[in-house]
Amino acid sequence: MKMTTRKFQNITVAVIFAWLIFFVLIPNLLVLTVSFLSKDSSNFYALPFTFESYTRLFEPLYAQVVWNSLYMSSIATVICLIIGYPFAFMIAKIEPKYRAILLFLVVLPFWTNSLIRIYGMKIFLGVKGILNEALLGLGFISEPIRILNTEAAVIIGLVYLLLPFMILPLYSAIEKLDHRLLEAAKDLGANAFQRFIKVIIPLTMPGIISGCLLVLLPAMGMFYVADLLGGAKVLLVGNVIKSEFLISRNWPFGSAISIGLTILMAVLIFVYYKANKLLNKKVELE
Repeated sequence: MKMTTRKFQNITVAVIFAWLIFFVLIPNLLVLTVSFLSKDSSNFYALPFTFESYTRLFEPLYAQVVWNSLYMSSIATVICLIIGYPFAFMIAKIEPKYRAILLFLVVLPFWTNSLIRIYGMKIFLGVKGILNEALLGLGFISEPIRILNTEAAVIIGLVYLLLPFMILPLYSAIEKLDHRLLEAAKDLGANAFQRFIKVIIPLTMPGIISGCLLVLLPAMGMFYVADLLGGAKVLLVGNVIKSEFLISRNWPFGSAISIGLTILMAVLIFVYYKANKLLNKKVELE
């Protein structure tokens, strides 16, 4: 029995490593290699090796695109946190028989392709969409609000798609709260606000950081959200990568941008790891 279990574990580990090598490591190495090559109009890339693609990343135009991506992704992340934290808290505190239903509703959007959902959001936010028709019918506005083709529309789309990625890690962290600590804080005279700030927030900080990373990192690459809701005026890093590969046919530069985005994500994940480690040490000391 032990031999069978060990054999199954070895096979599982081998499959995972094979998956990581063939679908993560090798593609990224290929992209990294192409990023150091030169542009070629017929073959997409060619020798010699050069750092030109990486030097172009520091041009003001592309630096502005990266800044705009971080700006809109950060706003979407904060909005997801503001909406998701109370919702996750409610799910964690509700009766168990209703908890499964609410969790099912959170993951239900994943059953539909995100591109289709963004088309639905485009119809909802349009000049003659459901939102404007409802506001006009209720008398809140006298003329339709033009939301499409703005940064606000892109941020709304990002929040709409990524909110579940914030709720789930927050729910996991809140569910594990030690209620004895809350009772102890209450006995020591802490009011509800003080217990929330000094006990609940620090203990759920790993879930907060995880949720923020799960929203921030994908948001920067969702080019189709900016294409459909932001038009040509609003660009994310993903839009530039798509344009370089499909329109400009500059594969080395598109690869360099992809590597730059990957490095940024790796730095953020490293920051999360360090912050989580420091928070755990702080909790242990307290």
